[in-house]
Amino acid sequence: MKVMEIIGGKDLTGTIRISGAKNATVALIPAAILTDEEATICNVPEITDTDALCDILKALKVDVKRASESVVINPKDMENIEIAEEYSKKLRASYYFMGALLGKYKKAVMYFPGGCSIGARPIDLHLKGFEALGATVKNEKNKYIVEAKELKGANIYLDIASVGATINIMLAAVKAKGKTVIDNAAKEPEIVNVATFLNNMGAKISGAGTSTIKIEGVDYLHQCFHEVIPDRIEAGTYIIIGALCGSPLKIDNLIPEHLDALISKLEEIGVDLEIGTDYVITNKKDTYKSTTIKTAVYPGFPTDLQQPFTVLQTQCNGKSKTVETIWENRFMHIPYLNKLGADITVKNQTATILGPTPLKGDDVVATDLRAGAAMVAAALKAEGKTTITNVEHILRGYESIIEKLTSVGAKISLKDV
Repeated sequence: MKVMEIIGGKDLTGTIRISGAKNATVALIPAAILTDEEATICNVPEITDTDALCDILKALKVDVKRASESVVINPKDMENIEIAEEYSKKLRASYYFMGALLGKYKKAVMYFPGGCSIGARPIDLHLKGFEALGATVKNEKNKYIVEAKELKGANIYLDIASVGATINIMLAAVKAKGKTVIDNAAKEPEIVNVATFLNNMGAKISGAGTSTIKIEGVDYLHQCFHEVIPDRIEAGTYIIIGALCGSPLKIDNLIPEHLDALISKLEEIGVDLEIGTDYVITNKKDTYKSTTIKTAVYPGFPTDLQQPFTVLQTQCNGKSKTVETIWENRFMHIPYLNKLGADITVKNQTATILGPTPLKGDDVVATDLRAGAAMVAAALKAEGKTTITNVEHILRGYESIIEKLTSVGAKISLKDV
C-alpha cells in the first residue's frame, strides 16, 4: 500500500505545467478504435486510468505504442471479444468501449464499469441511446450484451445532460446510417475535444459544446493526429492550492475560459489572481470573504472542483456554503477536513463551513479522486505532517503530482507501507 506524506505550512513558489485532460483522454482512447487505420493522440497524461485503458486495448488485440506524452493506436488486428470484469472495474470510463465497439462492430460485451464511489452512477441514459439507434441490450449478472443488426440515426433526448452518455452515444452514432440528433447534450470542453478527434478521422459531427449535437453517419474513419486539451480540473486544483499557499504560484498551459466559474468565485472571495492567455498566477492572502457555491453542469461550477474548493472555504471569514447537485456522496472528505481542524457540518446536500480555522496535520483518507485532491490541498496548508492513505485514487487523475508539487517547494513524498 502506498501513502502520501506531506509536511504542510510551506510557501509554494514557481510554475506548475498542466497535463492533458483526464476526462478527455479516457474517452479519446476508446474512441480511437473506431478508425480503420491508425490514430495518434498526444498530450496524454501518465496516470493509472490511461494505463488501465491501454490494458483493455491490448486485451482486444489492438496495437498500442506509448511514447513521451503520446499514444499510437492501430486497431487493424483488433478482435471484438468480451471485456472482462478485471479490466472494466478499474475505472468508470471503461464504458466508452461499449459505444465504440457497438459503433464499429454492432456488438459490445462487457461488465459494468468501476470508478469512484461518489454516488449512484447508472448507465441508463447510455443504454437508452443505444436502443434508440437500434440496439438491443441484455444484462446477464452484471454483464452487458449490446448488439444490433444495423444502427440507424435517431433523435435522442437526454433526461440529464450527462457527459458520459453524450460521448458514448456519439461513439455509437458516427458510423450509424443516417442522421442522429442528441438534444440536451452535455457541453463540457472534453466533449468538444472528442468530437474534434472523431471529425479529424472523417466523422461528421456538428454542435459539440452546445445542447444539440448532430451526427451524420459515415462508413469509414481514417488515420489522424490529435492533441488532448489541458486538464481544467487539474488546473483548477492547483489554482486553489495557489490561493492557499502560493507565493506566488504560476499555473501554466491551461485555457482560462474553461475555468470561468471557478475564477469568478475566486475573484469574489478576494483571491489575488493574474490571468493570462494560457496561465494563472496566484498569491495567497491572509483573509478571504465567505461565499456559497452550487455545483452544476458545465459551464456551472464543476462538481470535480467542489471538494478542493471546500478546503479554501475553511480559510474564508464567516459562514460559507457548498451545495452539491450532481453526486450524492461527494462530501466523504468532510470528516477528514474536520479532523484536520475545519468546522464543517453537512445536512442533506449542503455543507456549511465556518472559518477561518487553522489546519493541523493528521492521518486522513482519500475516499475518491477529488476528495484525495482536497486532502492534498488541506495538507499543504496545514501545519505539521499529514499522512494520506488510499492514494491510488489521487494517482488515477493527477499526473506526476509528487514531482509537480515538489518542484515548487512542497515537502511531499510517496511511500510504501
